Amino acid sequence: MGDMNTELVLLCDEQGNPLGTREKALVHTTSTPLHRAFSCHIFDPQGNVLVTRRALSKLTWPGVWTNSVCGHPGVDESDQCAIIRRAADELGLRIDEALPLVPILPQFRYRAVDTSGIVENEICPVYAITLTQRPKLDLNPAEVMEATWVPFADFVTAASAAPFAFSPWAVKQLDQWPC
Repeated sequence: MGDMNTELVLLCDEQGNPLGTREKALVHTTSTPLHRAFSCHIFDPQGNVLVTRRALSKLTWPGVWTNSVCGHPGVDESDQCAIIRRAADELGLRIDEALPLVPILPQFRYRAVDTSGIVENEICPVYAITLTQRPKLDLNPAEVMEATWVPFADFVTAASAAPFAFSPWAVKQLDQWPC
């Protein structure tokens, strides 16, 4: 299955039950199997949300705006640990594991096809976390080209007005966000 640094994606059935793993590099194709992921919206103490713009080098939806951090949990890794790991990798952000991770859309699932033909097909619980202070970010240019803090209502309005400028998962999450 590759070396110890190979990222594995957890494949699952329609009910979310595990079916095994596959190398991430081999999963996202024109016939992507259903697999586990997560999304997290990170808020500052004033209620602004961190919105990120995907790097132009990303395989799918390069250059679009999206949620704060997303990715795939590792084998035997909790979503919380995966979020902490990806926030550090993508944003240079250290999240205190004592902060409450709030499940917003625990059953969220989506399938979307990029203009390149690559398919995203994920069971993707959505979380929110509120930081105790607004941190300094150190963006990983392979993941994130830009990031900004905006009032959550402005994020919702922008995604609704110009969905083409946002990832399809972010648009769908915001459409389903509980009031």
